Amino acid sequence: MSLGKHLQLQQQAIEQLVQLLEQERLALAQAKVEGERLQELTASKQAALLRLEQLEAIRSGAQLKLGYGSGRQGAFKAAEDADCLAAWRQVQALAQRARQLNLANGGAIKQRMACNQKIVGFLNSVGGDRLYGPDGRTQRDNA
Repeated sequence: MSLGKHLQLQQQAIEQLVQLLEQERLALAQAKVEGERLQELTASKQAALLRLEQLEAIRSGAQLKLGYGSGRQGAFKAAEDADCLAAWRQVQALAQRARQLNLANGGAIKQRMACNQKIVGFLNSVGGDRLYGPDGRTQRDNA
């Protein structure tokens, strides 16, 4: 398979990941986050990342077999020589977009967790440390 075709496959895989990350962003922006939906998105993201890792391993291995150096410089030179530098740059831009979305989503999750911890801390201070157990259920439910 030519490098250009392989980069096209990588681009499609990254576009799929970006779509999943955007769906996750929208799900996290809802007032009431649906846990099941987030679990589905997480599983889909993991599958997309696995596919990307496989594609990258194939591309990187071919790059090395053809005598190009490892890393970005070797990838750039291989793309330049194969006359598909525009496709390589598009893959790089999409990967950056995916990274930014992932970081933003991680920040939103961290913020929600901190808020939830404050609420539990407040409830424990009002009702005593025995109001909620480690499993999140009231002590009465556990009895």
